[in-house]
Amino acid sequence: MMLPLVIVVAVAENGVIGKDNNLSWRMPSDLRRFRRITMGKPLIMGRKTFQSVGRPLPGREIVVVTHDGGFKADGVHVAHSPQAAVAKAQELAHEMGAREIIVAGGAAIYGSLLPHTSRVDLTRVHAVIEGDVIFPSLDQGEWRETAREEHAAQPGDDHDFTLITLARIASDPQLCAGSTRRS
Repeated sequence: MMLPLVIVVAVAENGVIGKDNNLSWRMPSDLRRFRRITMGKPLIMGRKTFQSVGRPLPGREIVVVTHDGGFKADGVHVAHSPQAAVAKAQELAHEMGAREIIVAGGAAIYGSLLPHTSRVDLTRVHAVIEGDVIFPSLDQGEWRETAREEHAAQPGDDHDFTLITLARIASDPQLCAGSTRRS
């Protein structure tokens, strides 16, 4: 059985997700949420995103997508296409007992896997941020909001934020499997 793909992303009001291969804000509250959502699951991310993180994330299996045939990093799996990354993540998810696969960025990975994603766990950062990496636009006709929580900035957070869960509206049951369920 194919497990669903879930995008987890923080996006500023103007669509920015980063600048110079880094996050453009400090949001410890969102990092804690990211950890909670992704723990015990395989994560797919691009090489630049992985390098900005700097290490494998404990309690998760990381699949790094890169066109660089010589790329190696301890503690991660390497795939040379988004499709190969999904296949490896599916295998890992079954081994781990996970019910979904997390897509963790960057913009090119989000863009290539968005058509195959069943849910988006979005942190809307309430700020207009300067940046050079933009999250792909979501066709509002393809998504329905299933949850929303407003949050004031907590100690250490740069901005207020809203947590939004979007589920794909689709007729393909394979794509929708688990789209509104959290694991």
